[in-house]
Amino acid sequence: MKSLKFALSINGRMVSAMETATAINPATEEPICQFPLASREQLEEAVQAASDAFSAWSSTPITERQRLVGALGNLIEENQEAFIELLITEQGKGRAGAEWEIGGSIHWCREIAKQSLKDEVVLRDGDEAIVTRYTPIGVIGAITPWNFPLLLAIWKIAPALLAGNTMVLKPSPFTPLCTLWFGELANRVLPAGVLNVLSGGNELGQWMTEHPGIGKISFTGSTATGKRVMQSASVNLKRLTLELGGNDPAIVLPDVDAKAIAKDLFWACFSNSAQFCVAGKRLYIHEEVYDDVARELVAYARTVKMGNGMEPGVELGPLQNKMQFEKVKELLQDCKDNQQRFLLGGELTKEKGYFIPVTIVDNPPEDARCVVEEAFGPVLPLLKYSSIDEVIGRANQTEYGLAASVWSNNLEAAQLVARKIEAGTVWINHAHQFSPRIAFGGHKNSGMGIENSLHGLAEYTNMQTVLQKAPVTGRG
Repeated sequence: MKSLKFALSINGRMVSAMETATAINPATEEPICQFPLASREQLEEAVQAASDAFSAWSSTPITERQRLVGALGNLIEENQEAFIELLITEQGKGRAGAEWEIGGSIHWCREIAKQSLKDEVVLRDGDEAIVTRYTPIGVIGAITPWNFPLLLAIWKIAPALLAGNTMVLKPSPFTPLCTLWFGELANRVLPAGVLNVLSGGNELGQWMTEHPGIGKISFTGSTATGKRVMQSASVNLKRLTLELGGNDPAIVLPDVDAKAIAKDLFWACFSNSAQFCVAGKRLYIHEEVYDDVARELVAYARTVKMGNGMEPGVELGPLQNKMQFEKVKELLQDCKDNQQRFLLGGELTKEKGYFIPVTIVDNPPEDARCVVEEAFGPVLPLLKYSSIDEVIGRANQTEYGLAASVWSNNLEAAQLVARKIEAGTVWINHAHQFSPRIAFGGHKNSGMGIENSLHGLAEYTNMQTVLQKAPVTGRG
């Protein structure tokens, strides 16, 4: 693992800060190291540096921007093992999850680097032409969460820079370390000012969303915070991409083989200890197979090891921070207070670390807190239903619309259900398939805008239509 010293990246230089905070290992509750908290003046420096760099960077040929974005992936690959260990330490996930995230970060850099937005010729007729083109916005402000700190930063960095923008990026104060180190490495290949990485608290995010020098905010986080971001960004009509919360339904149809789907269904709901915006959070199971699916799901869950991700065989880690740990503890207590039955889990151990055991709740009422709220932790309600129309109505009865999954041996039946779900992504018989080529975004209160694919790349541009006609010449 790298030497644990971290600094801000501003204008191609590593910069210290007057104030610092302590990064905590969520598996041990022990300090990892200190990290800098950027001041308002340092944000001003970073925005100015990004603004100064914009003209040259946006004029750089797309082929060169593609090469440099791809080179960012090479930097991660050259330090892959150290990134994996640092990610486990600061975020808490198991090794397989850390490998998936770091490997995904490499892949995203390389695949986004192959993309480009071509001019669209609307009309070319004689002396008249109409062309729509994509132009960079300017300085992008990116604010990233603590559940997938490096990968979700790359989801923003790669397309924003490829499109010709420059960036000021703020990682979560719970997981700043991988992103700060990435910023340090990026200085080796990117021109000064193109990517600036500033760690800080909530006030830094507020300063960024209000800053008149930032032309767009790309934010991933909670719906409540996303609404505040949208309000703050209105001061200069910033462009916005918001990837927000979800209360994602998973619907199991009556024709499934319970034993065959148990493993995939478990990971659809509990990957990253369910600290996943698209985790299955309400598992609707047809009454004919409810008992079978519940039994097989519990049986598989008992085989999954939870603990410190540095230990061999650990697949699930702790919740990432004490604040989230306390929220999920409160949710468990609410289940107990309302006499809801646990098929598994529900009781905390006394060991150190922010560990919540995998908890499966047996058919609670539809208005129970564990059903209505996004737990963002390993607490899953199993809900019994009897008809397709009924379950579609219940699945859609939420302010959220991020993702969903449908499980069935009958693809035609599953597709009919999927088309009626109010969500930006619906998986059938699997979950959590993402790609730089697959558009991802939420409906309703789960956000606005798209990440990934050419649609996501276009989010970092303004469209400009150029209409031209040959000059009128005088007659002699």
